Amino acid sequence: MRAHGFGISALAYAALFYFNSWLTSSFVFGAGVNGVYLPAGLRLFLILIFGLPGAIGIALASFLISYCGALSDDLTICIGTGLISGFAPYLARIFVLSNLELDSDLSNLNLSKLLILICILVFAALSAGLHQFWYATVNIDDSGTMNHFIAMFIGDILGLVLLISLIKYSLDLLRRFRKTAH
Repeated sequence: MRAHGFGISALAYAALFYFNSWLTSSFVFGAGVNGVYLPAGLRLFLILIFGLPGAIGIALASFLISYCGALSDDLTICIGTGLISGFAPYLARIFVLSNLELDSDLSNLNLSKLLILICILVFAALSAGLHQFWYATVNIDDSGTMNHFIAMFIGDILGLVLLISLIKYSLDLLRRFRKTAH
């Protein structure tokens, strides 16, 4: 399963990125800042499941999205953006698995753990902070401000909670369906 994590993560992240861009186009706050960012939840979920291959897949997809999209045609900016997108959630994963006793397959994740999961805050802070620091360092228009950090932080949290809750609820329904089918 981990060997496929690279490709699954890259494709799923890119698909949800473009879907989210279409769905929430009126909530864009600035370069790389969205009021509701569902791909943030997917990034964390995929990396909790796939680990390093997931981080690499997301980093590659984010690089390609940045380079082929409206962010920049500067290779350095796009590489930095890709690395932050893939490895901020990976750092949060390391923190969670070492400190919160969460199984890597999420089998012991329940709603109460999800609501108090410090990983959501750690990831959102790391992602927003590293992205805004990077954008300010490379002089992306109006980036690096506290307003952009706060907007990205809130958008990532909303995306994380919405998407991971939906995934967890769907997995629970699937388990119940399988139990009743047998």
